[in-house]
Amino acid sequence: MLSFHGHGRTAEYQEQLSEFSGSDVIAVYPQGLTGTDGKSAWTGAPYSAPADDVLFTSDLLTSLQSRLCVDPARIYAAGKSNGGGFVGVLACRMAGRIAAFAPVSGAFYPQAGACHPAGTVALLDFHGTADTTIPYDGNPAKGLPSIPDWLAAWAERDHCAGRPVSYSPVRGVVVQRWPGCALVHYRVEGAGHVWPSTRPNNDSATPTVIDATPVILQFFRAHRL
Repeated sequence: MLSFHGHGRTAEYQEQLSEFSGSDVIAVYPQGLTGTDGKSAWTGAPYSAPADDVLFTSDLLTSLQSRLCVDPARIYAAGKSNGGGFVGVLACRMAGRIAAFAPVSGAFYPQAGACHPAGTVALLDFHGTADTTIPYDGNPAKGLPSIPDWLAAWAERDHCAGRPVSYSPVRGVVVQRWPGCALVHYRVEGAGHVWPSTRPNNDSATPTVIDATPVILQFFRAHRL
């Protein structure tokens, strides 16, 4: 399981934030290069370094598979903010090698380029409605789509059947599932630019009403190549 940090963050920060290391997985936290603004970043953002992080990810997986007991049918990618946006890039370009994807508070900049995945994609998305860094309703000045528009584009790519079905597992969270495909969205009402957690974490001292990490793990376990 790959877990990508956000803009200006570190691999160590992302490990503490996502807490995948405490699970029964091989958890890997890559470190992004310094971007044009002097902060760490991943391909797909306007401030990222002139490097091919998709190729880096492919090479990283090849190295891991040569040294560790990795099931090639069960490789997954999650990430926060710019790292979540990069997970979206990987969904577009590495769907033949990564079984499922989970961006959290993802920054889906147009600099990521066109999206033509190799087949259908299993994708789980989290986003807070009060996110002022990557607004839920988008930011036209930065080319950021609204989250509903971004999801609609994936529903079209995955040939989902009709409109999403919505339900609320806990008060303050609305889950949308698209029939006929593996596209799921968690809209966390009132949450900011955070990795949702019912305990304070590195992102926020204010807990949310749901934990993203176990939901992501459950989703990943249900999908394989």
